[in-house]
Amino acid sequence: MISIRTIYTKTFRDFQNLTILLTGLFYLLAAPLASAQTAEPVSRAEFDRWMQEISNWGRWGSEDELGTLNLITEQKRVEAAALVRDGTTVSLSLFANKQQDMVNANPFQHSLTVSRFGEHEVAGDSYSVQYHGFAHSHMDGLPHFAHKGQMYNGFSVDTLAADGAGRLGIHNAFRGIFTRGILVDIPWLRGVDYLEPGTAITAADLEAWEARTGLRIGSGDVLLIRTGRWERVRQVGQWNFVGQAAGSHASLASWLKARDVAVIGSDGVSDVMPSGVEGLMNPLHELVIVGLGMPILDNLDLDTLAATVIEKNRFEFLLVGSPLRVEGGTGSPMNPLALF
Repeated sequence: MISIRTIYTKTFRDFQNLTILLTGLFYLLAAPLASAQTAEPVSRAEFDRWMQEISNWGRWGSEDELGTLNLITEQKRVEAAALVRDGTTVSLSLFANKQQDMVNANPFQHSLTVSRFGEHEVAGDSYSVQYHGFAHSHMDGLPHFAHKGQMYNGFSVDTLAADGAGRLGIHNAFRGIFTRGILVDIPWLRGVDYLEPGTAITAADLEAWEARTGLRIGSGDVLLIRTGRWERVRQVGQWNFVGQAAGSHASLASWLKARDVAVIGSDGVSDVMPSGVEGLMNPLHELVIVGLGMPILDNLDLDTLAATVIEKNRFEFLLVGSPLRVEGGTGSPMNPLALF
C-alpha cells in the first residue's frame, strides 16, 4: 500500500521540479530580449554606501588577513571532497599567453636554456609575467585594491612597498582553495552562445539560474560566472575588451555578502565594462576585495568546464587551486582545477 506521506512527497517533488522547469523556461524565453542590457548607473555616493553596508572588517578579528577564505572551513572541505565521484578533472586556466595583442599588453615571457651538469645535458626555463590585467589566468589577492587609502580590514596602503605588501600578502592564502565550486553559465541560461560585450549580470540572473538548476549558492562556495568570452573570440574575433565586456554589476556585492560566497571568478574580470559606476572601471573588484576581503579569479577558461557540466548534468564540483607562496604578493598566476 502506498502511504499518504509517499504520495505527498512525490507530489511535492513533482511540483517543485515543474516550478523549476517553468521558471527556467520563462527566463530562457525572456532573457534574450535583455541579453545586451547595460549596467545601471550608480553614483559614487551610492557606491561608498555599499562599501560600508557590506563590510567584513573586524568580522574575523582586527588582525585578520584571510577575509572570506575563512569561510572555507574544515567541514566545508570535507563536504566538497565528497563531490568527487569519477575523478574527471578540468583545468580552468588559459595557456600562458606569449603574444601581445589589444588585451595582452604584457605577454608571458619564457626563455629556455640547455646546459651541461657533469655528463648530463639539462634544460631549464626562466618565466616572467605581469599577470594582472585582462589576458592571464590569475588570482587577485587582498592588497590588489584599496578604497580611500585603506585596504581590507582597514589596513593602510602605506603598508605597500616595492618589495611587497606588508599586510594581506598572497602568502596568507598558502592553504589554497579547496571547496565546492559552482558554475553559473549565463549564456546557457539565456539560450545563447555568448553574452554581448557590455551585458550586465545581476543577482536576478543568479537566482534565475538557481531556480532552473535547483541548487543554492552558499557559504564557502567558489562562484564561477561564465559570460562566453572565449566562445565569442572564436566566432567573432578579439575586440576592445577593456572598453566593453560582459560581467557582473557592482550591486552583486551585497548579494555575495548575503550568501557568504568565499571566492568569485569569471572568464573575464567579473566586472561589467562600462561599469555604470561613476568614475570607476572595476567597482565590483573594489567592493569585494576591500569590503568583503574576497579574492577574485580573473580570465579563466570556463568553456571546457561548461561542456563537462552539461555532459554530466552536474553544476557543482570540487574546486582546488593555490597561489604561489610569494611573501607580500598582490596575487598570483593560477591554474584552478574542477574535479567531478
